[in-house]
Amino acid sequence: MSTICLITGSSGLIGSESVEFFSGKFDKIIGIDNNMRQYFFGANASTEWNTQRLIESVTNFKHHAVDIRDIEGLEKIFSINGSDIKMIVHTATQPSHDWAAREPITDFTINANGTLNLLEMSRKYCPKATFIYTSTNKVYGDTPNYLPLFELDKRWEIAENHQYFKNGIDELMSIDQTKHSLFGVSKMAADIMVQEYGKYFKMNTVVFRGGCITGPNHSGTQLHGFLSYLMKCAITGNKYTVFGYKGKQVRDNIHAFDFVNIFWDFYQNPRQGEVYNAGGGRYSNCSIIEAIEMCERITGKKMNYSYIENNRIGDHIWWISDNSKFKSHYPSWKQTFNINDILQQIYQAFTDRANL
Repeated sequence: MSTICLITGSSGLIGSESVEFFSGKFDKIIGIDNNMRQYFFGANASTEWNTQRLIESVTNFKHHAVDIRDIEGLEKIFSINGSDIKMIVHTATQPSHDWAAREPITDFTINANGTLNLLEMSRKYCPKATFIYTSTNKVYGDTPNYLPLFELDKRWEIAENHQYFKNGIDELMSIDQTKHSLFGVSKMAADIMVQEYGKYFKMNTVVFRGGCITGPNHSGTQLHGFLSYLMKCAITGNKYTVFGYKGKQVRDNIHAFDFVNIFWDFYQNPRQGEVYNAGGGRYSNCSIIEAIEMCERITGKKMNYSYIENNRIGDHIWWISDNSKFKSHYPSWKQTFNINDILQQIYQAFTDRANL
């Protein structure tokens, strides 16, 4: 009997990192990706280069250009491989809250209905498999913006006398009565459904609510992929636009490798219907101003950027993930790449690929 890891969004950042990571741990890797990123963000965001790279470099990888909204297409894959599928890593998504408002039906059917399709296929053909879903911190909407924040020279930060959030935001933050963005709603619907399949059907499902997940294989664009797109602009001299909050808005950034390692720890000792915040945390975070300064230092060039007073709707002023819950359940997990490491790798990858 062979062991299979099925990965959706396999040509994207997290998906491709998962393909490479798990190719040495499973007999076969099945990838599902139909390059919707090009449809969302244009030709420069195409992941076709990554698909070809994986096909050429990962010997036990099989690629399928199937849309996760296509239940018949999914059923063909699941029915053939059945119970050999031991792990499902679901990363396929429409990832931008700005883009979701352009085509709400497209956004919802991919993020919510597509996830439901995969859960049903798993329940039908491989109910004992571990189902990993990459959710988002946008399920909390703009509630984090009502935390007690204070302004420093280059960033916003949590008030020193508010000790509860000193390590970041945990899973107890409410997801109700908040402005999510339509993207946040579609991801929240899927998020809750993944939890429910674990609780109701006793399946090994887990939700990881990521912040900014990044790395050298990210096809960053203005609407999605903050650090990747920022470094691209730093190298090319293209203008970067900062939207609101004086450029002091803070994001934690986790390297895709560290993120995928979370999946492996969970797979070895799975739970049912669990949910974790998962991001760079206090280990790896920056404001936009700080990121611009780092890009300038790495490239040796001044960035061409402008500032617009209006922030993006529902955008977070300060987000740092509190990873304490996951670390308490899986204490062997460790982060290996901080914000400077990540930017250095992105710079090197762009330089090597000349894919700007």
